[in-house]
Amino acid sequence: MRYFIELSYNGKEYHGWQRQPNAISVQEVLEHALTTLLRIPIKIMGAGRTDTGVHASQMYAHFDMDEAFDFETLVFKINWFLPPDIAVHRIFIVRDKAHARFHALSRTYHYRISNTKNVFTHDFAYKIHLPLDIDKMNEACNILLQYKDFQCFSKMHTDVKTYYCVIKEASWVLSGTELTFIITADRFLRNMVRAIVGTMVNIGLGKLEVKQLHEIIKSKSRSEAGFSVPAHGLYLMDIQYPNTIFND
Repeated sequence: MRYFIELSYNGKEYHGWQRQPNAISVQEVLEHALTTLLRIPIKIMGAGRTDTGVHASQMYAHFDMDEAFDFETLVFKINWFLPPDIAVHRIFIVRDKAHARFHALSRTYHYRISNTKNVFTHDFAYKIHLPLDIDKMNEACNILLQYKDFQCFSKMHTDVKTYYCVIKEASWVLSGTELTFIITADRFLRNMVRAIVGTMVNIGLGKLEVKQLHEIIKSKSRSEAGFSVPAHGLYLMDIQYPNTIFND
């Protein structure tokens, strides 16, 4: 039987989601907890690969196990077992071929920018003290929706077969002293959101004209795009799946 796990985590202390040979990851910690509690080796597949320091408000992963178990009891036990920066919200059964990564219809990320010094959020939002032109940044968001090839925002030397992504939503929202970039797409390339935000910040600071974004995207060159903003301001917020993967 296949099970989905819904969880969230503070990525500050982890080298991303994916298990690595010489660094601690969220996947490794979660697999260890499940293996210990279920008393059989458990391997999980996540919905994506968040980078070092990136957070997730909503992440899904799947694993296989022949035996049935009490979901609520396992959720209670695993949250007691896990460190405080990882939380499991629910575990539920899905169809046998449901895949946490490949069946995801869309993913939504938020990137948080603070324009004031805040001792309670400095680990969770990127501080920029200079004023940003939000109207120009939102104008640039409309340009993103016109394209599908985002090689210019991708980390170089990756093993992806295509740089095509369908961006369904992109906008900047100001709330008090915090500015949030919201982006939803069917898939994301490695470092894509952080590179987009860095380019948008350059537009907001007046270092780039809005229309130059067309040239940057068409160039397909990472060196033409802006800097990559720090990971600690990035959050995976939502993942959507088709109803067909769930058991009736």
